[in-house]
Amino acid sequence: MQTQNCLVELGTEELPPKALKNLGESFAAQIQAALEASDLGFDKVEWYAAPRRLAVSILALAEKQADKVVEKRGPAVTAAFDADGNPTKAALGWARGNGIEVSQADRLVTDKGEWLLHKAEVAGKSVSALLGDIINQAISKLPIPKPMRWGRSSTQFIRPVHTLTVLYGSEIVPVTALGLSSDRVLQGHRFHGVGRVELDHADNYLDTLQSQYVLADFEGRKAKVSEGLLNAAADLSLTADFDDALLEEIASLVEWPVILQASFDESFLKVPKEALIYTMKDDQKYVPLLDNAGALSNTFLFVSNIESRDPMQVISGNEKVIRPRLADAEFFFNSDKKATLESRLDKLSTVLFQKQLGTLKEKSERISALAAFIGEHIGADSSLAARAGLLAKADLMTNMVMEFPDVQGVMGKYYALNDGENPQVANALYEQYFPRFAGDAVPSDTVAASVALADKLDTLVGIFGIGQLPKGDKDPFALRRAAIGAIRIITELSLSLDLEVLVAKAIEVYGDKLTNSDTQTQVVDFVLGRFVAFLQDKGIGTDVIQAVASRRPTQPTDYMARIAAVDSFKLASEAEALAAANKRVANILAKQSDAINDSVEESLLVEDAEKALFEALSAANTVVAESLQSTDYTRILSTLSTLRDVIDNFFDNVMVMADDEAIKANRLALLQLLRGIFLTTADVSLLAKS
Repeated sequence: MQTQNCLVELGTEELPPKALKNLGESFAAQIQAALEASDLGFDKVEWYAAPRRLAVSILALAEKQADKVVEKRGPAVTAAFDADGNPTKAALGWARGNGIEVSQADRLVTDKGEWLLHKAEVAGKSVSALLGDIINQAISKLPIPKPMRWGRSSTQFIRPVHTLTVLYGSEIVPVTALGLSSDRVLQGHRFHGVGRVELDHADNYLDTLQSQYVLADFEGRKAKVSEGLLNAAADLSLTADFDDALLEEIASLVEWPVILQASFDESFLKVPKEALIYTMKDDQKYVPLLDNAGALSNTFLFVSNIESRDPMQVISGNEKVIRPRLADAEFFFNSDKKATLESRLDKLSTVLFQKQLGTLKEKSERISALAAFIGEHIGADSSLAARAGLLAKADLMTNMVMEFPDVQGVMGKYYALNDGENPQVANALYEQYFPRFAGDAVPSDTVAASVALADKLDTLVGIFGIGQLPKGDKDPFALRRAAIGAIRIITELSLSLDLEVLVAKAIEVYGDKLTNSDTQTQVVDFVLGRFVAFLQDKGIGTDVIQAVASRRPTQPTDYMARIAAVDSFKLASEAEALAAANKRVANILAKQSDAINDSVEESLLVEDAEKALFEALSAANTVVAESLQSTDYTRILSTLSTLRDVIDNFFDNVMVMADDEAIKANRLALLQLLRGIFLTTADVSLLAKS
């Protein structure tokens, strides 16, 4: 069957840059899904997106559906003919519906009887007959939260659509969508192109647009921008400061990227670099440049959408745009320094954290108390932790943070140093929000860790404490992120902290504000649940996680130590046999309705195998007790491994359910002792076979 490449493009007004990539990927995904549902053969679907277009290229698209034979079963032969062999009304009606005579029907014979059968040959529909519905279906499913109308039309889309191009090879496929009829016309670059240009063949889409100063391939354009920024920065012996999110937004704003260099007055460098970088990146989509020491340069890069004959005019224009933004930052910084952070605490009482939980000032006081408590437990200076906790939210009342919210914490650090606060206090104000995202750093010292943990625990306990648990994907207070953050801080800094103790203290600090009597259990369970997801993301086996989670360890560092030990133990040759033995012991004990003795009576041990097991368990208990003091779970599990032979010997030679009730009870007590040692680290019976 003949195939051709097919091109579908929607030519639009400038699309929202933050939505562009998602729209392009979604358009391709919906087209592909509709093609598959229609049984129209193709090789693959590629997507393109630029500020003024969404497009897909369908490679090796079949010219039509494959012909197929559809079997339509009719009435049973016994019901299709009367006693004289004449067709009944049922047979005649069925035949008429299929456009045949009854005599033309085939027969379907099965072990359950015989039926009339018509094998209808159905010709496959052509691309031109199918593509309209496929395109309209894909458009209707695009993620457009707020569609708009334009002109007098009732058509709705994310932005006005001016062209609809649909080519199968070199032929226009007749399609109507978004109030437009398909053509071969493309929009060129708004300034450099000739306006509109005709596309002669679907295969020439990218080249035709490039001749009109449009790089339609989103990923290719993004790569070109990245390469240009890196090369321009290298030429200046500086480093371009951009991440993938900024790079994608820049690539979504330009169709013909041109890298240009500009600068601003060096006097602005007296302002903390984070504030300058924020306004450059977030407001203007400029790319800051840093030296080898990480200091901000007054030179920056930006990406223009035009290739100007006089680039200095473009550069000058952008320098004029950035100056007032930097001047604002400079003014805010200088004016904010005239008042201390401490003097702003009373203003926090005018801002609600949450209606039932009080103001930000109350939250700061709670963080202070909780941070001091945590600091005492991890060897931090609790007075510094308390001071940092009290000042933690004060920078939210500064002009700089009100104007540039993303620099909260950062400005707190600078203002604290300006106020003469202890450097550890200042650092804690900055690092209280760490880790801010997956892969971000955790606080660098114990004072900062105390404040960061206190902040997260206060939020978790408060929101759970008024019964506003996160549901589904709704998590307005970012409780899941807070839980993961707390886990990372405790485990990565190897802090000896118990969630039960921390949550209980946070509840105590709240006083009578909380209404949920199950707050402590719910918060601890919630954090432990996040711990499971955290470990899964690290590639830890589900069975290993379940084995440890079954013991509900509430000290995260201890939890990680158990995970590491069990993960290693699972690879041991004895692991499978010991897991099976543990499971066997658990099953035996679970069937006992009567209470089992707490201790083993040596005088009732009559078989050599049970005596040997008791001696081995007694020795193992000594090692386990020593190892628990140092949380050396690897040693505990290694000790378990030495019990394999004696356990096997016990089950091979001893009848647990003896006729003598006293001996039976003693053997059950022996198994309970064995089970207790097994459960010291984790429930290894839950480990899957290798």
